[in-house]
Amino acid sequence: MFAKSMTACVVGIDGQMIEVEVDLSHGLPQVNLVGLPDTAVRESVERVRSAIRNCGFVFPQERVTVNLAPADVRKEGTSYDLAIALGMLLASGQIPRSCLDGTLLIGELALNGDLRPVPGVLAMVHHARVKGYRRVILPADNRKEALLIEEMEALPLSNLQDIRRLAEGCGEWYRSDTDAEPDSRIGSFREQSIRAESKVGLDYADICGQLHAKRALMIAAAGFHNLILIGPPGTGKTMLARRLPTILPEMDDSEAMETTKIYSISGKLPSRSELMRVRPFRAPHHTVSSAGLIGGGSVPRPGEVSLAHNGVLFLDELPEFTRSTLEVLRQPLEDRQVTIGRAKAVYSFPAGFMLVSSMNPCPCGFYGADSPGTPCTCSPVKLLQYRSRISGPLLDRIDLHVEVPRVDFQELSRAGDSLSSREMLEQVLAAREVQLRRYQGEGIRSNSELSGRLLRAHCRLEPDAEEMLRRTFEALGLSIRAHDRILKIARTIADLDREPAIATRHLAEAVQYRNLDKKPV
Repeated sequence: MFAKSMTACVVGIDGQMIEVEVDLSHGLPQVNLVGLPDTAVRESVERVRSAIRNCGFVFPQERVTVNLAPADVRKEGTSYDLAIALGMLLASGQIPRSCLDGTLLIGELALNGDLRPVPGVLAMVHHARVKGYRRVILPADNRKEALLIEEMEALPLSNLQDIRRLAEGCGEWYRSDTDAEPDSRIGSFREQSIRAESKVGLDYADICGQLHAKRALMIAAAGFHNLILIGPPGTGKTMLARRLPTILPEMDDSEAMETTKIYSISGKLPSRSELMRVRPFRAPHHTVSSAGLIGGGSVPRPGEVSLAHNGVLFLDELPEFTRSTLEVLRQPLEDRQVTIGRAKAVYSFPAGFMLVSSMNPCPCGFYGADSPGTPCTCSPVKLLQYRSRISGPLLDRIDLHVEVPRVDFQELSRAGDSLSSREMLEQVLAAREVQLRRYQGEGIRSNSELSGRLLRAHCRLEPDAEEMLRRTFEALGLSIRAHDRILKIARTIADLDREPAIATRHLAEAVQYRNLDKKPV
């Protein structure tokens, strides 16, 4: 007897359909699992055997061959258990074949038949919906996550025994008295968003002074530019960076879906019933490895740069990270994705993040500080060694270099006059709307993504501004990358001023944010 059931796996951050083919034939009772399974998938045979027996079904006492197709795709994880078990029940005639037609099956089985939640459900169900499937059977804990996909009916199972009710035609078995109609709930789930602040109570109004740094952060948020904050300890660099999510616009539907899929695959989804709307803010410790930062492992999983996709990656005390770890950021900052090659396959993860970092000017932290009580004690050699931990090519990819000086006592006494996150957010949203209209149909969303033809078309300079840029380029010995990034920053500043052309004042402000181009590092 032959039967087939459908499940899915995750490749990168996208789903892929997997056919589970089960064949029962005469011979010694044994189970052969083929189709490039890993250890966890091979062990599913024992979980399925115990679950079938403990739920009152009969495990086939024949030669059982299970093929996971396509056979050239490596299968990992435990999400195949349910499809394998139901395939065996179909092939042995214990449940009718018609009850699973056009149905996706996802779930891990316990030995007593209970279904346990699995990661990556959102990506798998989304792919199945694209392929034309309209129904999925999965663990009850994963149901709300599946309902985030429009026009998808999610049938939850608590135990393998529940499949009897579905086989008997009781289509309403999965609803409780308090449940709304599944189709009507789909839209409401999808339209929900995580409105809570990423950090409760954070506001730029809490930070006294530092108007220059706040202006730079507002420009970075408006154009999604990379930024580094440089200053002595205690000047508020970390406080400024951690409040950046409060002035970033919420993600649109496509961004929210992509980011939520990444967190679903990683098992870090904060709420299975809502799309992530607040942009992620990731702040790994400086001891993080290269694989932890960009992703990796024998079975590659998303790293911090992918978890920060469409959001912020904050590296506090940048020189404390190992140089080899920092160098792996160069390619993701340019390509906005990470590609990890393994012997069996090549995996790609999105990495369109805003890099925000901070550093002291020297090892002791007081080089150039204007306070007479804290002189710098670092020798020139130590200063050079400290700054050389960050390579020139990496700094060249950071758009804004911002100095954060000490705050005077007079500024501390004027705390009520500080610029608030709400005021900054209003300006950021206005600038982002200008960019969305400008780049409609171009495949980009922000000024930081400009390159080539689009850069030349949308960053035209007035004659005086063009002459100023030429002189700056020659005087500072800028690279072509630095030249282009100055143009992008100037474009964002002009958008904040709601002006179509880049004027001299916009370019002058952009140039002043390239401090590290003026000083050898």
